[in-house]
Amino acid sequence: RKPSSGGSKALGGDLHRAAKKMAASARLGLKVRSFSTTVIKPVGKLVMPPIQVYGVAGRYATALYSAASKEKKLDQVEQELAKIISLMKDPKFFGIVNNPHIKRNIKQKTVNDILLKQKVSPIMLNFANVLAENGRLHQTPNVASAFSKIMSAHRGEVLCSVTTAQSLDEGNLSELKTALSGFLKKGETLKLETKTDPSILGGMIVSVGDKYADMSTKTKIQKLSKLINEPI
Repeated sequence: RKPSSGGSKALGGDLHRAAKKMAASARLGLKVRSFSTTVIKPVGKLVMPPIQVYGVAGRYATALYSAASKEKKLDQVEQELAKIISLMKDPKFFGIVNNPHIKRNIKQKTVNDILLKQKVSPIMLNFANVLAENGRLHQTPNVASAFSKIMSAHRGEVLCSVTTAQSLDEGNLSELKTALSGFLKKGETLKLETKTDPSILGGMIVSVGDKYADMSTKTKIQKLSKLINEPI
């Protein structure tokens, strides 16, 4: 039985749309990869970060790390990126960056003018222009977060998050740091972030690098309740 011409056309349309999406994704990847090699000369290979970060923001952060690493300006670029995030808190600047109705070239010129006044490095200026050209300026906070993770790994910092029901006093905090330091390898330093969440009732939830432990009273009660309610 011959397939209907209508079905063939619909299938052809779907394949065409899929091909366009794949081509657009490939072009984006090429632009991001080329940033780290064209922003400075001579052209060189991509410098891989100490950890891999994923997603669109991760690709941009990796390209920025590579470019800054080649120029030996990682610390400067990290500071400049933090400055841009601070600037984006301004309602007018934020409105321009996140308004989908404003053309990319207008956004690019606005950001370019602001950063020129801030006297940022050519690397950061070019990077912001790449984001604007690709319509990704709204991703800047996510890129900054990904870049921060890369820089923490570059400095040998191990990110650790601890959640408790109540704030820890100095004594408990000191004991916690000592205990967590036991997970570190030679040359690594602890970067501790503490949070409070009364809903966990007691105990703590700890995340060290890729390790996770939920020792909260809430979870213990839930496990006990499940055990009691299981049929014998």
